[in-house]
Amino acid sequence: MAKLLSLLPFSILLLFSLCSAKPNPNSLKAAHTELTAFGFPVGLLPSNVADYSINHTSGDFSIKLSDQCMLTLPPDNYLATYSKIVRGKIVKNKIAQLDGIRVRALFQWWSITGIRSSGDDLVFEVGMLSAKYPAKNFKESPPCEGLKADS
Repeated sequence: MAKLLSLLPFSILLLFSLCSAKPNPNSLKAAHTELTAFGFPVGLLPSNVADYSINHTSGDFSIKLSDQCMLTLPPDNYLATYSKIVRGKIVKNKIAQLDGIRVRALFQWWSITGIRSSGDDLVFEVGMLSAKYPAKNFKESPPCEGLKADS
């Protein structure tokens, strides 16, 4: 019995690792290729992209992550959460009707509703407010910090 109990933690760990979804590297690369084609850096998407779809006529898109994601956004180290599904509408240098990304600032969570790109800078929109950051801070796709967030 003691031998069985000592194997229990190992069995649970093995089961968890087999059940956890892993991002598809082809989806990640393809999603990032789409993002750059619209004038945005790859670092706007976390590294756990599992799948995505885009309607090139309407600009409607949906990105499926392998799980919810929490990460730190540069350059001011704001904590951000990505829902398992991120949706919006994308055209050249503009993402609108964004749903699924929230950022913590001034002691509360805010939904990022849009992002604009001028090439050198990104402007993040939170309702009527906006903040501008250098696009060079988003060159690489950030990894999730391993914590789930309620999004």
